[in-house]
Amino acid sequence: MAKAKKDSATRFLKSLEYLGNLLPHPVSLFFLMAVGVVLFSGLAEWWGLRVPNPEEPGSDIVAISLLSADGFRRILTGLVRNFVNFAPLGTVLVAMLGVGIAEISGLFSSLIRAIVLLAPRQLMTSALVFAGVISNTASEMGYVVLVPMAGFVFLALGRHPLAGMAAAFAGVSGGYSANLFIGTIDPLLSGITEEAARMLQPEIEVNALANWYFMFASTFLVTGVGTWVTHRFVEPTLGTYNEKFAEKAGVNSQEFLKPLTSREKLGLICACASLVVMIFLLVLTIVPEGGVLRNPETGSRLNSPLLSGVVALIFVFFLIPSTIFGMITGTIKSDRDIIDGMAASMSKLGLYLVLVFFAAQFVSFFAWTNLGQILAVVGADFLIWLRLDNPLVFLPFILICGFVNLMLGSASAQWALTAPIFVPMLMRLNFSPELIQAAYRIGDSCTNIITPMMSYFGLILAFAARFDRRIGIGTIVSMMLPYSVAFLLSWIAFFYLWVFVLNLPVGIGTQTYLQP
Repeated sequence: MAKAKKDSATRFLKSLEYLGNLLPHPVSLFFLMAVGVVLFSGLAEWWGLRVPNPEEPGSDIVAISLLSADGFRRILTGLVRNFVNFAPLGTVLVAMLGVGIAEISGLFSSLIRAIVLLAPRQLMTSALVFAGVISNTASEMGYVVLVPMAGFVFLALGRHPLAGMAAAFAGVSGGYSANLFIGTIDPLLSGITEEAARMLQPEIEVNALANWYFMFASTFLVTGVGTWVTHRFVEPTLGTYNEKFAEKAGVNSQEFLKPLTSREKLGLICACASLVVMIFLLVLTIVPEGGVLRNPETGSRLNSPLLSGVVALIFVFFLIPSTIFGMITGTIKSDRDIIDGMAASMSKLGLYLVLVFFAAQFVSFFAWTNLGQILAVVGADFLIWLRLDNPLVFLPFILICGFVNLMLGSASAQWALTAPIFVPMLMRLNFSPELIQAAYRIGDSCTNIITPMMSYFGLILAFAARFDRRIGIGTIVSMMLPYSVAFLLSWIAFFYLWVFVLNLPVGIGTQTYLQP
C-alpha cells in the first residue's frame, strides 16, 4: 500500500515536473509577457476597454495602446530608462557587494559551523533549522554549505543523514523569507512591490525593512515547526540508516565536520564585537533628539535617512565584520582580496541582470497601458462581489502564490510577474503594499521545498544521493511535503494572529491599511 502511494506520488511529481519544463525560461517568459502586453494594449484600446475610476468619480481608466506611433516612440526611448530605474536593481547590486566580502572571508561558513557544531545534541535539529533560516542572509550559502553538512552531522550522531538534510533544507528554503537579519531578498522584493504600488500611488515608497518585524518573529516559528516535523514525521518515516550506503560512496563525516580553528573563533568574536559597536553607533544616530539619521525636517524616525539608506547600511554591516574576520583568519590579506570578493559576487549576477532587463520592460509596459489598474479594479470588484473585501482575501492569495511557486521557483521572477496584478488589486481593498508583500512571502517560501522547479532542487538531490544512490525526486518531495504543509498552515495562522488579532505592524514604518 505504501509502495502504491509512493508510486502515485512519484507519477504526480513527474507530471508536475514535465508541465513545469514546458514553461519557457523566466527571461523568455518576461519577454513574451512584455510583447503580449504591447499586442493586447492595441486590442484593448480598439475595443474601448475602460472601467470607472474609483478614486475620481465621473472619470474612467482607459486602456492605452502601445501599438501606435506614440507607443513605439515611448518603447524605444524608454528601454534603457526602464532598466536603469528599475527599483530592485541598484539595491541588490549594492547589497551583494557586502555579501561577496562575507563569502570570500569565510565568515558565513564559519558562523554556520559554529551554530551547528557548538549546539547541544538535544538541540541539534533546532540548530540546523535555525542555521538554515539565518543562512538566507548569505544567498546560496545555505544550500551549498549547510544542507550537505547537516547530513554529515546527523550521520556522525548515529541518526539518518537524510533527516538532517531535510531539517536544514526546510530552514534554508522553506523558511526562505524568515530571518533575524535583513538580506538581499528584502530590498529586492520591496523594490518590486514599490514599482507595482506606484501604479496607484506614484509617490509611494516601500522600504527594505517593510517586513522585518514579522519575518524576525517568523524565524522562531519556522524553527519550532521544522524541528517538530523532523522528530514527528521525517525521522520515523526514514527509519534506521544503513551505513553501508555511506561506505560505498566513500563518505566520512568526521573529516567534513572540522571544528573551528582558534583563528576562526577569534575572528568570530571580533566580528561580533565590531557588529555590536556598529549597532551602538547606529542607535546614537536615531534615538537621541536631533540624531543625524532622523528626518531632518520632522525629526521622525519614519521616512528618515535610516530607512531610505538601509541598503547602504547592509553593505557596511557586511563589509566591516567580514573584513575583520578575514584579516584575523588570513583569508583577507590586502584590499585586493576584498575587491576580488565583491567582483565575484557581481559575476554571479549575470543571469539576474538579464532577467531584470526584461522584467523592467514588462512592468513598465504594464503600467503605461493602464492594464494593471484596469485589472486591479475588475479584480477588486470581483472580490467585493465574493464578499472577500476583508482579511479573508489573504487566504486564497497566499495559496495562489504557493501554487504559482510550484511552476516558477524564482522569488524575484514570480513577484515581478504577479506583483503588478495583486499589489494594485489588494491596495484597492485598502490593504498596504507592505502587508501584501508579507503575505506573498509566506506562499512563496512554503512550497520551495517541494518543487523541482526550484533552482537548487537538483543540487539537493545530488547531495542526498551521496547517502543513498537509490534516491529520486519522489523521495525528496515526499520527505519535504510534511514541512511544506506544516509551514503553510502554521504561518497563515501566525499571519492572521500577528496582523489582525494583535494588530502588530509587519515591519518598520508600515501599516496594515492605506487609510486607517
